[in-house]
Amino acid sequence: MELINGIYKVQGLTLTEIAKEFGTPLYLYDGNKIVSQLQNLKNAFSENPLKVKYAMKALSNISILKLLKKHGAGVDAVSIYEAQLAMRAGFIGEEIQFTPNGVDFSEVEAGVDLGLCINLDNLSALEKFGKKYGSTYPCGLRLNPHIMAGGNLKISTGHSNSKFGISVQQVPEILQLVNQYKIIISGLHIHTGSEITDSDVYLKMAEILFGVAKDFPHLKFIDFGSGFKVAYKEADAVTNVQDLGLKLGKKFKEFCQSYGRQLEFWIEPGKYVVSEAGYLLVKVNVVKATPSVTFVGVDTGLNHLLRPMMYDAYHEIVNLTNPDFPQKVYTVVGNICETDTIGADRKLNEVREGDILAIKNAGAYGYSMSSNYNSRMRPPEVLIWNSKAQLIRKRETLDDLLRNQLVAEI
Repeated sequence: MELINGIYKVQGLTLTEIAKEFGTPLYLYDGNKIVSQLQNLKNAFSENPLKVKYAMKALSNISILKLLKKHGAGVDAVSIYEAQLAMRAGFIGEEIQFTPNGVDFSEVEAGVDLGLCINLDNLSALEKFGKKYGSTYPCGLRLNPHIMAGGNLKISTGHSNSKFGISVQQVPEILQLVNQYKIIISGLHIHTGSEITDSDVYLKMAEILFGVAKDFPHLKFIDFGSGFKVAYKEADAVTNVQDLGLKLGKKFKEFCQSYGRQLEFWIEPGKYVVSEAGYLLVKVNVVKATPSVTFVGVDTGLNHLLRPMMYDAYHEIVNLTNPDFPQKVYTVVGNICETDTIGADRKLNEVREGDILAIKNAGAYGYSMSSNYNSRMRPPEVLIWNSKAQLIRKRETLDDLLRNQLVAEI
């Protein structure tokens, strides 16, 4: 998003005009930014045979998936339905890493039927997998390294009390099952959380993976997860992916030499790829001054953007309508019958009722975590590609809310 001659634009298109054309609230994605973020990762880790498995839970619109496939990404799916959606977007089974958590084993079986790259994260599933498939179908393992990393406990997934992965302390039990059922382990995987800025965390994680890998002779890949942090506000610390690529890439090369053959280097970014590409455009319904706070009430809320309330996440807010007005302090809130503060005590160019605001970094875990709470409709999604705004999901209607409801005989 650029401010050009007092007008906010993306790929030369005026954001307030897009809001007028498609209505608000509206999710808007800059396709160029998505592709450039993907390319940044390819450049950073280019010294090794890289495969990017986009974590589609971040944003799963089929048009976004098609865009990423066109530019060389695979996907990481965490439910069989995500995998099926990815296949509708054109991905084939071997391009889809399937890493479910806490699911019924029938979902793993369905993944095998689709030809997915299966990644198991508990001993129970591994034993069932061995009993049914033995050496006929390979699988990967998600390990828990017991490393606390990430912005906070809610987004850290590799600590000792996390539900994710098989503890590295249980490697002997893994090997017992592998030997008993002749399971072919094709990959090892660790994902420690989100918003990790310290390269040393990844290097520490890599040493754990490399130490475990020597016990598995049939590996095809090692997956280092993701968690690369992007900026949410000015001067935010971010992951230096170029520095990480050099350091981790060197360690990986050394490991492959000691392992005896070249393996594939996998990562599975979600937020890094789509977060900064997304904007939630909203209209100001009311400016409500009280003796202590001036509230700006907008036509969205936690039903459309849950992250501020769920994770205490910061999203920059910009007044698109009046970028030259003097700044005042406001608290931006939603129209949901809950406390749904989007941004507290924010300096914004003077806000008037009817103004259009942009909530930034809305590309990841925005629409994908949205709901119909308060029986409000989910917004449309628009993709800007080649300087053209294209509707890629319609705004919901009352018929969408009622579609699967049945009227009981009362």
